[in-house]
Amino acid sequence: GSRLRRQLESGGFAAGEYVKQLSQQSDGDRDLQEHRQRIQALSEETAQSLKRNVYQNYRQFIETAREISYLESEMYQLSHILTEQKGIMEAVTQALLLQADRDDPALGARRAAAADPFLPLSAKEAAANEEGRQRTLTTLLEKVEGCRDLLPESPGKYLVYNGDLVEYDADHMAQIQRVHAFLMNDCLLVATALPNRRGAYRYDALYPLDGLAVVNVKDNPPMKDMFKLLMFPESRIFQAENAKIKKEWLEVLEETKRNRALSEKRRLEQEALPRPAPTPPESTNPFDEDEDEEEEDEPSAEEEVVDLSLEWIQELPEDLDVCIAQRDFEGAVDLLDKLNEYLADKPVSQPVKELRAKVDERVRQLTDVLVFELSPDRSLRGGPRATRRAVSQLIRLGQSTKACELFLKNRAAAVQTAIRQLRIEGATLLYIHKLCHVFFTSLLETAREFETDFAGNNGCYSAFVVWARSSMRMFVDAFSKQVFDSKESLSTAAECVKVAKEHCKQLSEIGLDLTFIIHALLVKDIKGALQSYKDIIIEATKHRNSEEMWRKMNLMTPEALGKLREEMRSCGVGNFDQYTGDDCWVNLSYTVVAFTKQTMAFLEEALKLYFPELHMVLLESLVEIILVAVQHVDYSLRCEQDPEKKAFIRQNASFLYETVLPVVEKRFEEGVGKPAKQLQDLRNASRLMRVNPESTTSVV
Repeated sequence: GSRLRRQLESGGFAAGEYVKQLSQQSDGDRDLQEHRQRIQALSEETAQSLKRNVYQNYRQFIETAREISYLESEMYQLSHILTEQKGIMEAVTQALLLQADRDDPALGARRAAAADPFLPLSAKEAAANEEGRQRTLTTLLEKVEGCRDLLPESPGKYLVYNGDLVEYDADHMAQIQRVHAFLMNDCLLVATALPNRRGAYRYDALYPLDGLAVVNVKDNPPMKDMFKLLMFPESRIFQAENAKIKKEWLEVLEETKRNRALSEKRRLEQEALPRPAPTPPESTNPFDEDEDEEEEDEPSAEEEVVDLSLEWIQELPEDLDVCIAQRDFEGAVDLLDKLNEYLADKPVSQPVKELRAKVDERVRQLTDVLVFELSPDRSLRGGPRATRRAVSQLIRLGQSTKACELFLKNRAAAVQTAIRQLRIEGATLLYIHKLCHVFFTSLLETAREFETDFAGNNGCYSAFVVWARSSMRMFVDAFSKQVFDSKESLSTAAECVKVAKEHCKQLSEIGLDLTFIIHALLVKDIKGALQSYKDIIIEATKHRNSEEMWRKMNLMTPEALGKLREEMRSCGVGNFDQYTGDDCWVNLSYTVVAFTKQTMAFLEEALKLYFPELHMVLLESLVEIILVAVQHVDYSLRCEQDPEKKAFIRQNASFLYETVLPVVEKRFEEGVGKPAKQLQDLRNASRLMRVNPESTTSVV
């Protein structure tokens, strides 16, 4: 085979020459047929190999595309970090220039005049300009519905730039809607145009400039003049009217962000400066000195001033941004814990409130990143432990409920993905072994990881139990679809259920027993399988009864007789030898023997499936099956006129009543753990019939 493969795969292979040579060397048609079969087998093997390679490459392509998506997200974050670093450097430059202007006012005035020839000449003109810009902002915002409550007026807010844009879908680059953007000195407002109302808009979104990043989108005709706004974790793409307006948007957005960062830094510097203590008025009364000495002994009634000028506090918001961008979640939470510990016994002053507001914004960003880490959209590889990092940090942030919910959603998606990736091939029992191994191993690992992550949160355990029940339902759906919907035999179904129960018992290692849940979810399908198989047995028994000739069985060979003895012994019939005769004859009817084997096989398989909820279904099915045979024997005894055949029928009836029914009753009691009154009543009714065989009353 390998020699033939090398010959066919060689670069200089000529099909015509190969066939000609093969025809000359072959001994006849049979040799050519064999060679053709070898080539056909090699072709099929090659096709299968190609299919496997294509599937493997396709999976690698999907994984690569997913990793590229994650890399793109990280590149956006990196671009945002670089933009922030650029803004910081420019802010530092501005601060140095400002310090130089303070040292030399004349130099500062000359630099300002050179940089901006239209600089206002007086404070009065500056105030008028500021008032005009605020009046323009108010006029424009009156045209935007729904923004009054979300955008309160403040003395320092003014309009910087505005214009029409077209929004596009980031994935498919399809046009979504036309919008109008209002850039203010501290935020960006996006509004959608109202139909049939020129110049009127409806509020769509509001983004603070602190958390906004601007990225240029390279032109790719016909998609051009676009730029992207990043507001973690989302992003939006807009198209300007032309390249000039796009350039203006990019420049004015960056400039406004820099000015915002600079003004914020100046404000913090002013707040950090120590406030001069008020000087008391000079006293002209000589007795005031004694009063002052008495007042010095009294405690100060002024509020305690919280020192926020510490370097690590000043840099805390920026440090949190860096930690979030670098995915240093532990470092970010450590900084938050340090701040909370420092402010624990401090009064809540206005500067503390403002600092808290900035920090809370970072906490929301950190929470969003951690939530994204636990989302099912992220890679599910690595098992439950891969989520431990994000879960532990969410718990430290005081969001254990959200962490629990996201962790369980992540694991549910992982389990569902693992089940879907199972290939349905070969025997059903082999697939069920794989399915149970994948599901219950994942469930066990999830339970152990849950116990580790949420050890101090007892309130979350009820959520895990609810999740386990939901996951079990998903497992049973896949199980039933393969075992019961495909109409497998009862023996195969019994083996599959047995495998599932054995795997379910593994959960007892962690104190979790879900056996009752799997019973409750499977009871409907098992009932249907028992009733379906019962109908098959009854139909087969009736068919054999219709062809009954009441003749002895001749097995022809001792081997066949020995095999039948072994089969009856495995059914629990220990006295079968008394019904065998000479020369491989059996003094029983084929119908009665076949019924015995089929009924005992049904009982054995049904007992493998048994649990208390199935008791009555199994018992009623057994009684219904046995009644078909009993009624047939009863009817034959009453109708047969030939004395010899009648004696043979009585012998079969004796075997059925005195051997088969007690064996069924005993095996049922052993398997279930308690006797069955219905089977006892059936046997008593048959005893009455044997006492009075001429009775016309049939067994019902």
